[in-house]
Amino acid sequence: MEKLISVCKPSQVSWVALLTVLGCASALPVDVDSVCTAGGHAKYRLAFTGKWSQAAFPKQYPLFRPPAQWSPIIAVTHSSDYHIWRRNEYASTGVREFAEKGEAWTLMKEVELAGEKIQSVYGIFSAPAITSGTGQNSADFEVFARHSLLSFIVRIVPSPDWFVGVDSLNLCEGDQWKEQLSLDLYPFDAGTDSGFTFSSPNFATIPQDTVTQITSSSPSHPANSFYYPRLKHLPPIARVTVTKLKENHIMSLPKDLSQSNLIPIGNEIESLTNTPLDCEVSMWSPWGLCKGKCGQTGTKHRTRYISLRPANDGEACPNLEDERECEPDNCV
Repeated sequence: MEKLISVCKPSQVSWVALLTVLGCASALPVDVDSVCTAGGHAKYRLAFTGKWSQAAFPKQYPLFRPPAQWSPIIAVTHSSDYHIWRRNEYASTGVREFAEKGEAWTLMKEVELAGEKIQSVYGIFSAPAITSGTGQNSADFEVFARHSLLSFIVRIVPSPDWFVGVDSLNLCEGDQWKEQLSLDLYPFDAGTDSGFTFSSPNFATIPQDTVTQITSSSPSHPANSFYYPRLKHLPPIARVTVTKLKENHIMSLPKDLSQSNLIPIGNEIESLTNTPLDCEVSMWSPWGLCKGKCGQTGTKHRTRYISLRPANDGEACPNLEDERECEPDNCV
């Protein structure tokens, strides 16, 4: 477990200091959220499980430079008048920089400003990056009735501007703190980069689009890395479980931070889906010359090539060569 960790290159020390201030000091008093009337505070553990495997997402699965992985988690506890990101709304500058490049400094400053101006943010915490698509990590945090909502964002690496996350998960119901919540997570597009594939070069979306969920059919383009037209729904690419801790539980950092993403959380990683991937082929080439003897029917050929090989019992590739009869033009 790790409560505070730096994820941006510039001013690493100052960012850790900012996390410490925001994570440990409550905001100024605000109006009590009518939804939550629970007394005191509650401590929780956020457990993130990556399910981004080659079996579940075989199309263009990134194996090298860099391989599939997850950025650090940036999470916020807040009231209902704040959102770190929202579906169908425009991403902030901080969210754009984080989703595109993994740079978190602007996003941290936006959270700090929200805490100072509209007094809606109680704290911010982080969990470490995961160096594979199917790893695990966790972080502990606390919430109060006035700031009972949890939001977070995790960048999909590599990707143009794709991420997973949760917007305003309420950990309180009436006067009771919820014991446990689990959610499947699906990819979102920040609407700031128009790349179709995991390794697409930077291609800014102008004008900027809103945050949208990526599905098996949207964007509806064969080049899209998440385009699986045979599926009604994508399999979950990750899962988050938030569990209320006992009052006497002591939150602490792991002795070996390098092992903090190996916390066992059941056997969720093993229960992965095999997504069928159909073969994809190029367009046919132009017809070749008609070959044959004068006065006799000749033949001409055309070819195509495999652009994506099938996987997980997907449809096999069709014929790559075709021929038809013709009348020879320059015959001997």
